[in-house]
Amino acid sequence: MHEFSLALEVVDLAQREAERNQAETILEISIEVGDLSGVESDAFESALELVVKDSVLHKSIIVITRVAGKGKCIACDLEFEMHQRLDTCPQCRSFPSIISGGEEFRVVSIVVE
Repeated sequence: MHEFSLALEVVDLAQREAERNQAETILEISIEVGDLSGVESDAFESALELVVKDSVLHKSIIVITRVAGKGKCIACDLEFEMHQRLDTCPQCRSFPSIISGGEEFRVVSIVVE
């Protein structure tokens, strides 16, 4: 389960940012998880709940935003939302030639005090 190691990395990143800013508290952390990132969002949330205890994030607001995938069909030029890598174009049923979003997994912001 790589979601657990990702959760540990997020806590480590938050700790480093708190130290770098000489902050005692992290008020909020925002994380984006793309539908096509290979990260199971629910498993990541569960892992994060476990690892934040006794960490700099234990009292923080944790905002996890899911980002839908985006594809562009080479056959008909339609841009469409994707939830899985094998989603086909809703108009012509071709596979997308370009995946342009939804692969991200990133910490977007950390609010310290």
